[in-house]
Amino acid sequence: MMHIQLLDTKNSKSFPDAVPFAVNTSSDTRILMIIGDSILPAFEQISNLHQFDLILLELDLECLGYYTGEEMGLEGSHVLGFARFRMGDDPPTPLIELVKQPNSSHTALNLAKTLFEEQQLTVAVCSDTPGRIVNRLIRPYLNAVMRRLDDGLASATDMDLTLKLGLGYPEGPLSLLSRSGLAHHAKVSQVLFDALGKPEFAPARRARVALDKKNS
Repeated sequence: MMHIQLLDTKNSKSFPDAVPFAVNTSSDTRILMIIGDSILPAFEQISNLHQFDLILLELDLECLGYYTGEEMGLEGSHVLGFARFRMGDDPPTPLIELVKQPNSSHTALNLAKTLFEEQQLTVAVCSDTPGRIVNRLIRPYLNAVMRRLDDGLASATDMDLTLKLGLGYPEGPLSLLSRSGLAHHAKVSQVLFDALGKPEFAPARRARVALDKKNS
């Protein structure tokens, strides 16, 4: 068992209802987990980072380096980032994207993987880059589908049906976006476009319209 100290700054996207981790105060392994939407002030208040074997910071779209600093590619310690992937307004999935830096502690990485896997969560380790794994892969694809709809390639129903039958997807991309939130997709895509400068991340027209309407 592990001794887990939790700092909940509210509005966690990974654990919006309750954090499932049990606390065992008798353990010699000490873990600090900070979740919510006000991570930086809570992290800066920790006077001695080395009192913990592992520190986990919940990330939104920002990089771990925003909290730990950058050291010309030499950054890394027992402080790791994580995000539980969720699609817009959908509930969080079982996927944890665990963020490491070039010199992150292998001991801390293994400890974090064990911690999440004990809660029946699946861990994918990734580098500290904008968008991590899932968003880097799916946002260009979703934007491309919406652009083909604008081009008149086919109806939304036919494109969804084709991709479901042809690729074995459980749900078509346009249906997925409509249900989980086009505005959220636009926000994520815009952040990645600003960070990476690649045109495939620029939000498609329909997503921009949804975001503008939400913000108006």
